[in-house]
Amino acid sequence: MHKSLTDCDTTTDQFLGGSLSLRQPRKGHRSGTDAILLAAAPPPDFSGHALDLGAGVGAAGLALALKRPALTIGLVEIDEAAAQLAAENLRTNRIDDRGMVHHADLLSLSSRRGANLLNGAADLVITNPPYYDPARSRMPENAARRQAAMMEESGPRPLERWIVASLSLLAPHGLFFMIHRPEMLATILGACSGRAGAITILPVHSGANSYAKRILIRARKGSRAPFSIAPPLILQNEGHFTEIADAIHRGEAFIPWP
Repeated sequence: MHKSLTDCDTTTDQFLGGSLSLRQPRKGHRSGTDAILLAAAPPPDFSGHALDLGAGVGAAGLALALKRPALTIGLVEIDEAAAQLAAENLRTNRIDDRGMVHHADLLSLSSRRGANLLNGAADLVITNPPYYDPARSRMPENAARRQAAMMEESGPRPLERWIVASLSLLAPHGLFFMIHRPEMLATILGACSGRAGAITILPVHSGANSYAKRILIRARKGSRAPFSIAPPLILQNEGHFTEIADAIHRGEAFIPWP
């Protein structure tokens, strides 16, 4: 998708109890729980410079910034139309005075440099990378959804490259947060090895008796602190959000890390 989207191509949706207004494509990748959980994961009192990598239309980065008024935010997105919507969403939500969009390919050093993304300049990185292996998943027909959801090639290498690039943008001792699928944990730990420590994994379950569908990862660049697993986050009980999940979605609570 390389052209601007018209009003007929998009919807305007409300998040965080109506405090976040987000214009996004009607078809293709649409923001939801993953973005809200990721935005709720960093410390509530964070006040440095943050980057949302693979930001799409800006859902996670904007939610992060709205609930942490002292931070500045950079939204990094490769898709031109999504980046245009992200810039519009910054203005709509009145965050453009402390935020900007970087139209860049995270995996290309020259592209990052061209978009003024400097290694070691961010205090916090959040990211929701493409999840699906093209060799194991049905390819979406929508081009924008393919780019947002599918890895560039089969196997662990694309995610490894994504994590290494993400960590390169962090300052020493900067914080890294990612949401991903549990089966990629070994790849995630391998990519962080020697680059980040104090890694904590928080499993996210749709229900109390279900397997984890997502994991939230927290790490600190350059740390040598040991690995840990946090108590799980349960999203639903008998078809309704749990109290904590509902509060997170309304923007009234943060992820309860130990």
